[in-house]
Amino acid sequence: MNANNVVLLRGRVSSEPRLRELPSGSAIVNLEVTTVVDETSVSVPVVVEAATVECVAGDEVVVVGTVRRRFFRAGGATQSRTEVLADKVVRASRTRAAQKLVSSIVVLLDAA
Repeated sequence: MNANNVVLLRGRVSSEPRLRELPSGSAIVNLEVTTVVDETSVSVPVVVEAATVECVAGDEVVVVGTVRRRFFRAGGATQSRTEVLADKVVRASRTRAAQKLVSSIVVLLDAA
């Protein structure tokens, strides 16, 4: 992971994760994670490999990844979407795993 593009996000999965199969044959899961910024709820789109996610709507999660902007064609026009490409999604209730994940990011940022 590049220390110049790091996302650490904690929030609730606000809708059921959606599994998508890509033309390449790999599978990804789309999540919407809602967090609070300056007393306002913000929904953040998150994409993660299907094999690495174990959460449902309502779960509080910790997400580590990078920000990316993806371009695609829809309705004859080019559109874009900014999303978090997650390296890891951990349920916050798994306290040790969540703390370990956050600590790994602190180490990465300290080394930069």
